[in-house]
Amino acid sequence: MPAGGSKIPSSVETVQKRMHYVHQDGQAVFKFAVRKTQEACMTVLEKFNVKPEQVKLLVPHQANQRIILAAAERLGLSRGAGGDQHRAVWEHDGGDDSAGDAEALDQGKIEKGDIVLFAAVGAGFTVGAVGGVRLWRWA
Repeated sequence: MPAGGSKIPSSVETVQKRMHYVHQDGQAVFKFAVRKTQEACMTVLEKFNVKPEQVKLLVPHQANQRIILAAAERLGLSRGAGGDQHRAVWEHDGGDDSAGDAEALDQGKIEKGDIVLFAAVGAGFTVGAVGGVRLWRWA
């Protein structure tokens, strides 16, 4: 948002020029979100000595399926009929992680002992840290 702060205070001119709206570079946001999702996931996996191929399910809290697929590909997670390791939770339940857990359990996608990775990157440039990227061994 170019105007409205201390550097360029609000004025009739800034309002007329529509300088009080958020402007984004979509390609830059996409690249950032993919890179940061992958980096955040790898940080958690490395901390617990888990390899991406050990992850049974990636549950992303992200509304852009292209970002989800690109990040999963960078992580080396497979995608295919019967062997999906990642899924777009938002398609089924609005991105609610707990609903995604219940749905995955109901559909037999996760079983006791499986490793489930949760990740969140959103609002353009917000990256999950402690609460945003979680690694669970399903019990």
